[in-house]
This record gives sequence, structure tokens and C-alpha cells, in this order.
Amino acid sequence: QVLLVESGGGLVQAGDSLRLSCAASGRPFSIYTMGWFRQAPGKEREFVASIRWRGSSTDYADSVRGRFTISRDNAKNTMYLQVNGLKPEDTAVYYCAATPRLFDRTILTSQYDYWGQGTQVTVSS
Repeated sequence: QVLLVESGGGLVQAGDSLRLSCAASGRPFSIYTMGWFRQAPGKEREFVASIRWRGSSTDYADSVRGRFTISRDNAKNTMYLQVNGLKPEDTAVYYCAATPRLFDRTILTSQYDYWGQGTQVTVSS
């Protein structure tokens, strides 16, 4: 079992930056890929970015590529999402997720087995 806890969300203005964190505990050594998803009110949860727990492979949604950067610190069992140039349409609850399973691209909610409780990001115009 893996426990994930997000932090770092908040209320910001358009153009601002935030760094979201996701701390993993329990059995983090079993993780193969970790990812970030977001869910805006009335919308489905959507993929934002993913990163292999070992190696350097990353993946991004087209809507955030170039503005968001995913990274990890294995020594701290923590994943990060640096979000720059925030826009009002980035407003959502941001969730981190993890899976011990291997996929070519891990971009679907069904591919992830563990989820955090979410952290709210609100961007005002």
C-alpha cells in the first residue's frame, strides 16, 4: 500500500507560479510511475504529467507542456509539479497518483492504483 499526500496549492493570480508536492509513504519502492491529474468543477479528471520513479522519462499533457515541470526526489520519496504562468483555466483540484504497473504511457486514471486527497489551485484573472 502507498499513501500519497499533496500540498502546495493555493489562491494565486494569473501569471503566478506554484510548486505542488506529493509525499509518498508506505511502500514507495513499489512505485513504477507517478503522475499529476487535475479536476475542475463539472469536468472529468484529466492527466497533467507523469514521471518514472526511476530514470528520467516524463510525459505532459499538451495543455501544460512548457509551463509545468514534473520532478521527483527519490531520497525524500516526494514528487513535485512546478507550475508557471498560471491561467484561470488551470483552476482545479490537483491530485497525485502512483502505480506499480508498467505502461507505455501512463495517462489514464484507470492505470493508477493510489491517489492523494488533492490540493486546490485557484487562479484569479
